[in-house]
Amino acid sequence: MPEPFPSEFAGPEDSAGFLLWQVGNLWQRKQKAALECVGLTHVQFVLLASLNWLTHNGEIVTQIELARQAKTDAMMTSQVVRALEKRGLVQRTEHPFDSRAKCLRLTSAGRKRVVRAMPLVEGVDAEFFATLGSRLAPFRKSLVALNRVEATAPPE
Repeated sequence: MPEPFPSEFAGPEDSAGFLLWQVGNLWQRKQKAALECVGLTHVQFVLLASLNWLTHNGEIVTQIELARQAKTDAMMTSQVVRALEKRGLVQRTEHPFDSRAKCLRLTSAGRKRVVRAMPLVEGVDAEFFATLGSRLAPFRKSLVALNRVEATAPPE
């Protein structure tokens, strides 16, 4: 006789984490397909869009600040930013006060790419989440609450 499955859940659909993982994968596949025509991965888009958001008032933004905004790993952010810089979409310069930090800004080509990609990403979101109907606002509030819990968690 096989050993009992070591889970508190009766099945996969009872696990919020597993469902989140599945839904996240479905959503990412749709985003990936939409972004192919503008030559961006979803991570590249998120970092470009976050950089656009952070610098829209002319603020100086470092790679660490960009990683915090996007909630991405600092090393991965650095690698993606380097790749975006090679493609002429981001410019990295020395920080005026911190010699260890790099300042980031979108180039004209980077801004144009974000402008082309944004309606594609937002269109996928609108279509993907349309099934929630009037439950979308409470769902979004739940996501914000989960995001805040992680933001206040102590560093590992």
